[in-house]
Order: sequence, then structure tokens, then C-alpha cells
Amino acid sequence: MTVNFQYVNTDVSETLSAYIEERLEKLSNKNEFLISAQVYVKHDDKDHNAGKMCNIELSLPGPRIYAMSNESTYEAAVNEAIRDLKKQLEKRRDTYKVY
Repeated sequence: MTVNFQYVNTDVSETLSAYIEERLEKLSNKNEFLISAQVYVKHDDKDHNAGKMCNIELSLPGPRIYAMSNESTYEAAVNEAIRDLKKQLEKRRDTYKVY
């Protein structure tokens, strides 16, 4: 699975990119039909309590799956977005079973 990153209003972080790739790789190992992922890491100056946003869009056969999270740290935002993606993938897993 290919992963594309875009950092908006924040500096590029290699450690955060590696962390996200590791989490998405685990997701890809369980769901072999995933093609690619588009990850947007954003910082919102207006939101003082949270403001660290992670948007992940997964490309797979059929409609794309999208999850967005806004937390106080980037790691928490990534974890929340991946948790939402897992829920969506579980609902569609039976449709894409390999026989």
C-alpha cells in the first residue's frame, strides 16, 4: 500500500510519518484489498484546546473511506482516525472477502 503525506500549517515530521505508516501497515495486513492512503496532517491555530488534526483517506475497490480527527496531540489524532477507519473497514470486510 502506498501512503502519501501532506502537512498543512505544520512542519514535516519524519517520526510522525513513520508512526502513521506503521499503523497503516498493520491495517493493510488485515485488509489485503487496500490500495493507497492519503494522509493530511494539519494544525489549526484557532483551536487552543485541540488543533492537531489528522485526516486519512483510504482508497479501495468501491467508495473511498475517510476519517478525520481533531485532538490535542498528533499521535492521539492519528489513533482516533485509525480507530474510525477500522470500524468502517469491519463493516465492509464481508463484501470484499477473497475466495
